[in-house]
Amino acid sequence: MAQYQQKNTHILLINHIRLTQNFNQLCGMSKQLKYDLRGVSASKDEVHKAIINLDKGIYPNAFCKILPDVMAGDPDFANIMHADTAGTKTALAYMYWKETGEIDVWKGIAQDALVMNIDDMACVGAVHHIVISNTIGRNKSVIPGEVIQKIIEGTIEFVDAMQAQGINVIHAGGETADVGDVVRTIDVGFTTYARLPRNQVIVNDIKPGNVIIGFASYGQATYESVYNSGIGSNGLTSARHDVFNKHYADTYPEAYDPNIPKEVVFTGSKRMTDKVEGTTMNAGQLVLSPTRTYLPLLKTILENDSIEVDGLIHNSGGAHSKVLKFIKDVHVVKDKMFLPPVVFNLIQNESKTDLNEMYKVFNMGCRLELYCNEQHAAEVLSIAKSYNIEAKIIGFVESNQGEKVTVKVNNEELVYT
Repeated sequence: MAQYQQKNTHILLINHIRLTQNFNQLCGMSKQLKYDLRGVSASKDEVHKAIINLDKGIYPNAFCKILPDVMAGDPDFANIMHADTAGTKTALAYMYWKETGEIDVWKGIAQDALVMNIDDMACVGAVHHIVISNTIGRNKSVIPGEVIQKIIEGTIEFVDAMQAQGINVIHAGGETADVGDVVRTIDVGFTTYARLPRNQVIVNDIKPGNVIIGFASYGQATYESVYNSGIGSNGLTSARHDVFNKHYADTYPEAYDPNIPKEVVFTGSKRMTDKVEGTTMNAGQLVLSPTRTYLPLLKTILENDSIEVDGLIHNSGGAHSKVLKFIKDVHVVKDKMFLPPVVFNLIQNESKTDLNEMYKVFNMGCRLELYCNEQHAAEVLSIAKSYNIEAKIIGFVESNQGEKVTVKVNNEELVYT
C-alpha cells in the first residue's frame, strides 16, 4: 500500500511539473509564434509576396486596384471589383449561435463580409451604384438552411439601410455551395463591383502638412440600429482564442482547426454570455458586433466639392500600420488617438498582448483615416457629427527619409516601418 501511494504521488508530481512547464511555455510564447501555431498572420506577408508581381492597376497608389473601363471602353471611366470574406468571425458566430440559440447573429456576419469590401472601395471613391454578389461555402452537416436564410436576410437589410441613405446597392444573387470536405462550419464572402468616372477616383497622395482625421469604429451612427463595439473583422482568430475558454474547444471541436496545438486553443477565461465591466454587452456580443460601414459618411464627404481629400485609409489588415503601403518619404504621426473601447481592453487583458502588436492587428477604436489639409478639417468633422460618428484630428504628416508611422499611446511610442 505504501509503495502504491508513493507511486501515485510520484505520478501526480510529474503531471504537475508538466502542466507547470506547459503553462510557463504558453505565457512566454511570443505573439508571432501564437499566430503561426494558429495558422494566421497579422500582416499577410506571404500573401503580399505571392502577388507582388501582379499588375497594380491604372492608379497603383489607390487603396484598392482600379481597372480601365473594360465594360464600355470609356477612357473617362474606371472599374473596381473587390472580394473579401467575414474571415474567422464565422467560427465565433457559430459558437455563439450554438451556445445561445440566437440565430440572428448570422445577419451581422453578412454585414461583416460586405463592409470589408465596400469600405475598401469607398476609399477610392466608389460610394454609389455598387453591385454585390455573395459566395457561401458551408458544411451542411452542421449549418442548416435556417442559417443561410439569416445571412441572406442580413444582406437584404443592409442593402435596404444603404438605399435609405441614398446609396444604390444592388444584390445580384450569389452561390451557396455544400463543401463539407473543405469547410468545417461556414465561410461567407462577397464580390463587389462599381464603375465610376476617373475624375472621382481617390488616389492616395499623403503629404507633409496633412492632418489625419480619425473616425471612431464604435458607438451608434444615425444609420445603425444598435450600439457598435468597434471590433470590425480583423484579428478575430486571436480574439476568439485569447478571450474564450477551453469549454469551446471541448464542446465545439468543429469550430477550429484540429491541427492547431492545444496549448494555443481557447486560452482565455470568458464564456460567451459572461458580463464585461464597462458595457451592457456580454463578451460574445462585444466580439461579434457587426463591422461598421462608413459608406454614407464618405459619400457625403466626397460629394462635397469644397473638401479636398489627399488620402483615405481603411485600417483593416495591418491596422494602424496599414498606411505604410501608401506613403513615400513621410512620417505619419498619430499622437491624439481615441481611447480604445471596452472590446479591445478585454482582448488585451485576456491575451497579454503588448500595445505595439495590438495597434498592428486591431483598429483600437479608429478604423478609418482621412488625410487632408487642416483648412478642410472643420467641415469633415461637422459631417461626421451629423452622422453621430465620433471624429477628431488624431495626428499629422511630416517629411521624412523613408516611410515611418508613429502611434503615441499611454506614454509609449509605437513605431512601424
